[in-house]
Amino acid sequence: MRIALHTRVRADRITAYEQAHREVPEELTAAIRAAGATSWTIWRSGTDLFHLIECDDYAAMLAALETLPVNIAWQARMGELLDVAHDYGADGADAALPVVWRL
Repeated sequence: MRIALHTRVRADRITAYEQAHREVPEELTAAIRAAGATSWTIWRSGTDLFHLIECDDYAAMLAALETLPVNIAWQARMGELLDVAHDYGADGADAALPVVWRL
């Protein structure tokens, strides 16, 4: 499945956000892959961030990552950098952008 998300980085934290993503802990990337993600790309336009995630099951991926210390630490770090973080319910369904058109 493909999931598209929209988040927003704080205007004064863009450099720190980009630096953090040059240093994503290998333990975290391994955990994301183990949770079923095959790809995760983030684009930035100003302060807007657009994510495209390819995974087996987004809700299951979130559940698998939720209690991992490396993910908890990463989410805390991102919480300092983002104006709009993942805005999802327990199953992750509220986070995905709806498909409007596809070629």
